[in-house]
Amino acid sequence: MRHRSIPGSSGRTRPMRLLGDPVLREPCAEVTAYDAELAALVEDMFATMYAARGVGLAANQIGVPLRVFVFDCPDDEDRRHLGHVVNPRLVAADGVSVTGPEGCLSVPGVEAGTARYDRAVVEGRTLGGEPVTIEGTGFFGRCLQHEMDHLDGGLYLDRLTGARAWRARRAVRKAPWNG
Repeated sequence: MRHRSIPGSSGRTRPMRLLGDPVLREPCAEVTAYDAELAALVEDMFATMYAARGVGLAANQIGVPLRVFVFDCPDDEDRRHLGHVVNPRLVAADGVSVTGPEGCLSVPGVEAGTARYDRAVVEGRTLGGEPVTIEGTGFFGRCLQHEMDHLDGGLYLDRLTGARAWRARRAVRKAPWNG
């Protein structure tokens, strides 16, 4: 039995797009219709994220080039943050820069220390088109910045330099999913 109140419970799992898929490298388009199709997309995104054991997912990671992401992510105090954002804009990324482990559902099995600001603020809309502001610190702030990168056609790998970048490229070359 599926319950509408549980995110993803009415959704279907969609195939994850992996590194090398062009949809991951193109900036996503603005959502123009706040309708049942958008609600179904968000449900599918939650279902897919949970099936992959992720904490965030951008629409282009399942092949839909729209500016939408979902999250179910703890912060550094282990407080759960659960939600979605339509047409988000990163309005602040500040505080100290922290290099911490980061991975991606579209680059499975590859993790690298990635520098991100400790705090992020995203403004956007809900499924109903209402304005929403989401602020995250620590791990949740990292998650918000990571998902925003996806919507702009970027990956966390793009932020790596030096030995970290070399090790990540090597891991990607050896990954079983990288044909």
